[in-house]
Amino acid sequence: MGVALVGIAFYITHKIYYHEEEKKDAFKRIRERGYLLALTDRNTLNYFLYRGEPSGFQLELLESFAAYLDVPLRIIASEDISKLYYYLNFNVADVIALNLPVSSEGRRLVHYSKIMGETRLILLQQKGTIPGFKKSLADFTRSDTVHARRNVFMSPYYRSFLKQTAKRPTLIEEPDISQEGLIRKVSDGSIRYLLCPENTAMVYKRYYQNLDASLVVFPLYAYAWGVNHNSDTLLMKLDEWLAGSKRSGEFKKTYLDYYANQKIVSNMRSDYVTLRGDHLSPFDKELRELSLKIHWDWRLLASLVYEESNFRLGQVSSRSAYGLMQLMPETAVKMGMDSIATPVQQLAAGVRYIKHLDEQLPNEITNPKDRIKFILASYNVGIGRVLLAREKAKKFGKDPNLWDRNVEYYLLRRSKKDPYAKNDTLDDSSADYTKAGFVDDIINRYYHYRNNIPQ
Repeated sequence: MGVALVGIAFYITHKIYYHEEEKKDAFKRIRERGYLLALTDRNTLNYFLYRGEPSGFQLELLESFAAYLDVPLRIIASEDISKLYYYLNFNVADVIALNLPVSSEGRRLVHYSKIMGETRLILLQQKGTIPGFKKSLADFTRSDTVHARRNVFMSPYYRSFLKQTAKRPTLIEEPDISQEGLIRKVSDGSIRYLLCPENTAMVYKRYYQNLDASLVVFPLYAYAWGVNHNSDTLLMKLDEWLAGSKRSGEFKKTYLDYYANQKIVSNMRSDYVTLRGDHLSPFDKELRELSLKIHWDWRLLASLVYEESNFRLGQVSSRSAYGLMQLMPETAVKMGMDSIATPVQQLAAGVRYIKHLDEQLPNEITNPKDRIKFILASYNVGIGRVLLAREKAKKFGKDPNLWDRNVEYYLLRRSKKDPYAKNDTLDDSSADYTKAGFVDDIINRYYHYRNNIPQ
C-alpha cells in the first residue's frame, strides 16, 4: 500500500512538474508555431517603412534575434503599450521589443532580458525664448500641465518627478500615441512640457530644432526587453543572443545606426516614411486599382513590385527582365507590354501575368493563402517548375495542394544535376526551406506593410 501511494505521489508530482515545464517552454511553442511573434511600436526610430523597405532599431534587433532562433519573424505593432502587454500576458505574442524601463512595477509584469542600455528621463520643451521655460523642477507650479506617454513601466519615474517639484503640476499620461507623436506636439506648441527618455529626445531634436532637452528629471535608469513570466526557455535564448550580439559589436552598430545617425532627418522629411504619410510608393493609387482585378490586398501586390524593382523605373536584370514588375521580354509581349510602356502599363501587364498564372494552377489548390504562394513562386521560376514540384511532392507522400513544407520543399530542395531527381532528400536537413526564398520575402514584407499602411 505504501509503495503504491509513493508511486501515485511520484506520478502526480511528475505530471505537475511536466505540465509546468511545458507551460514555461515558450521556445518550444515558437518552434511549433513556426515563427517568432514580437511586439513593438510604430515610429521613425523603432519600426517604420521607408520607400517600401521595413526599417527600424527594434526591427533590426528582432530580425537578428529571430535568425538566432532560426525562425521567421512576425510583428504586432501598436502605439498603446498597455495593449502590447495584454498580448504578451495572454501568450498571443512572445516578446515586447521596446526600451522598457527596468522598474519595480515592470518586474511584476514581465521577465526582463539582460540590460540593453541606459538613459535618463528629461523634460522636453520649446527653447527658452518663450514664457514658462523651466530651468529647474522648482519652477513648476500647480497651474502647469506636463504630458507623458502612458507606460506602466515608467510609473516610478513619473512619480519621482512629481515628488521633486515644489508644487505638484498636473501630469497627463497619454494613451494610444507614439513617443514621436508627443514630441511633434511639443514642437508645434500643442503641448508645453513632455517627459521623455533622453536618448529618444536627442534623436528627434535633430529634426525638431526648436526643442530643448536640458532639464534632467530622473538620472540614469536601465532598459531591456520583456517576456512573459512563463517564458524561461525563451528568456535564456534571448539573453544568449544579446550577450553574443554585444560581444560581436552588432548591437552597438545597430544602436548607433539609429540613435547617432543624421539620416533620421532626411527620413522624416520624406513623404514615403510611415507616420508622416501613408505612401508606400509613387504608384499606390494604381496598385490599389489594379489589385482589384486579381482580388489581392494591394499591399501584397506592392510587396511583389518592391521585390522586383524597388519601385524604381528603368530596371533591367542580367536576364533581360525589365519594367516595374521585371517581366521577361517574351512574357511582356504576351501581356501587351513593350519597352516604352508607361509605369501604369508596366504594372497592368504584371497583373495580367499574375491572373494568367492563377488560371493555369489546378482548382484543387483551394486555400487562398496557399494559392497566392503558388502564384508568387510561379511568377519567380515559371509555372512549369512549380507544377513539376507538385508532382514530386505527391510522389513522396506530400500534399500537392499545400505550399509550406510540401510543394515548397521540393521546389527549393532539388538536385543540381536533376531538379526533379527521384531520390527523396527529406532527411537531409542541411538547408532550412522555411527561411529564405522569393515567396517568403514577399509575404514577410507584406506583413510589415499591413502593420504600417492602412488598407
